Parts: sequence; C-alpha cells; structure tokens
Amino acid sequence: MNVDVLFNQFPILESDRFTLKKIEEQHLDEVFEIYSNDHVFTYCGIIPKHNKATVKSMIGHFERDYLKKSKIKWGIFANDNPDHLLGIMEAFDFHQKVNMVTIGYFLSEAHWGKGVATEAVSLLLHFLFMDVNVNRIQAEVMPQNETSKKVLLKNGFMKEGTLRQATLWSGKGIVDLEIYGMLKEDYEKGT
Repeated sequence: MNVDVLFNQFPILESDRFTLKKIEEQHLDEVFEIYSNDHVFTYCGIIPKHNKATVKSMIGHFERDYLKKSKIKWGIFANDNPDHLLGIMEAFDFHQKVNMVTIGYFLSEAHWGKGVATEAVSLLLHFLFMDVNVNRIQAEVMPQNETSKKVLLKNGFMKEGTLRQATLWSGKGIVDLEIYGMLKEDYEKGT
C-alpha cells in the first residue's frame, strides 16, 4: 500500500460525472443536511446530528483524521455543479500489513437511486487498487441494507459472509454485519 499517494496531498478523484474531493467548511449546509437526516443513517453505525455546530466541528474532525492518516472522507460532487455536495465517501481502517482498507458511503436523500453511489464506489476502487496498490477492499453492511448491497455487487464485490452479533454500532446496539470484499486480482479480471 502506497500511503504517500493517500496522505502526502489530499487525493482528488474524477470521473466524467463526479469528483471526489475534500469537504470544506463552505459545505456545512449540505453536510448538515446529510448528517441530520435520520433516514440516511438507518443502516449505519452513525447517530444523526441535529445540531449545526456539532456538524461544523465534525468537518474539522475530517481534516484531523486525514492528518493522523487514519481516515479519508471525500465529498461527492457532480461535475456540472461542483460546489454542491451529493454525499460522502470514506476509506478507513488502513491495515498496511494485510494491505487492505474498508470503505463506506452515504448520500443526501435527494440523490438516492441516481447511480451516484455506484459510480463513486467505482471511482474509489480504481484509485485504491491502481494508484494506492491496495490488495483488498471491504465494506461492512447491515443485512437489511439492500440498496447498499446492490451498489457493492454492481461494482464486483463478493458477499463473503455474515458476522453475527459481531459489533456495537452507535444507536443500533449489537448488530449483524455482512462483509463484502474484493481483491485486486478480482478487480483486474473484471476491468
């Protein structure tokens, strides 16, 4: 894993339709719209935030986590409206000895069902496998989250199994998680 590609300079990822880039304080209203919507986090281990000041400080935490090299949160922006945040994509749990990373994503409810998550995941996979040289990418999904599972399957992930009552998620208690994974060799066969 080439961590320099990740952490020497904030990586900006671009496709024909979308750009993944740093979330700034100017995006506070859109970040708040996402984090204050209870529906967005129905199947996530995140408790919605209904206080704008709390969300504002979270944007600072995004930067702090990046500088600590523990997590990267990208904003998902449409190229035809580059200042409007559609959602958030993240990479975390960088296990360098195993050469793997976990990803997650959540969108503003207004942008559900439009292929945004599917394309943003595709963009991130290409970057992590080809530029960062990660060997394994995984995602953890609550079994009820059919939409997220479809996004992963469309991108070539394989359901590897269910961890029963395996983790404590904020606001959800102890939950089952389905693990979806992809290896670089799988990705290269599919591209």
